[in-house]
Amino acid sequence: MGRRLFSCFGKGSSSSSSSSSSSSSSSSGTENHGKPNVTADEPPPPDGPIMVELFSSQGCATSPAAELLLSRLGRGDFHLQAPVIVLAYHVDYWDYNGWKDPYGSSLWTVRQKSYIESLKLDTMFTPQVVVQGKAQCVPDDEDVLLSTIASAPRFPAPSFQANFQRLTSETLQVTLTGALRFKVDNNGVNVMVALYENGLVNDCSAGENKGKMLSNDFVVRKLEKLCNVVDTPVNKTISGTVTFTLWDSFNSNKCAIAVFAQSSSHQIFGSQKFQIPDI
Repeated sequence: MGRRLFSCFGKGSSSSSSSSSSSSSSSSGTENHGKPNVTADEPPPPDGPIMVELFSSQGCATSPAAELLLSRLGRGDFHLQAPVIVLAYHVDYWDYNGWKDPYGSSLWTVRQKSYIESLKLDTMFTPQVVVQGKAQCVPDDEDVLLSTIASAPRFPAPSFQANFQRLTSETLQVTLTGALRFKVDNNGVNVMVALYENGLVNDCSAGENKGKMLSNDFVVRKLEKLCNVVDTPVNKTISGTVTFTLWDSFNSNKCAIAVFAQSSSHQIFGSQKFQIPDI
């Protein structure tokens, strides 16, 4: 990316979508932007959820409205043809502006930057939504958001089974076993596991949102790579374990995990979520 520019978009700001979803693709594997390949002697598995990622900050005046819209989306308030999985990444580049976001991380800023580059944008901004890793919009308008989701490609959900273990008071171990349910070519995919938290409320005492009570859901607290999958046939069983270091106020009843397969070109080819048991 050239100049590093930051913007905080409000109502009426322009938005744009990536043209990647209509670009040409290879003949098979994960770079096929249509349906992943399945074997000829079995029906294709049903389509799974659509991944919707929000990049946000408590230090941005227009992010709270987007957070509320995405909370409604994740709760199922809209009549969509496809289920969605919402993840909210709080970036840290607004922390200088009077209020340090308690959930902000440079890791999420780096993740957003990778999308900015792959989508060929020249400005990092909040709030921003990225859908299936291949299209983006400014979530300042409900119709724009829902249209972007409706036009996104869908893929089968992985068939993972999850086992949760609280090894210590400070760690949570998650073991996942199952299949991605699409053919992975030599380019490979990373299988990622996000631990997110709902029902967060903060009294903002400074910055652009001074005096507001901020509510945040689907806030990504941790993101780990389960494994890298390369040259793997449909329905081959894979297994892996991730261990999350927990925060002091961790409450399993407010948390869940999302599992998703993402290619080097940032497209997401299937996702699945699990509630965390009371452990």
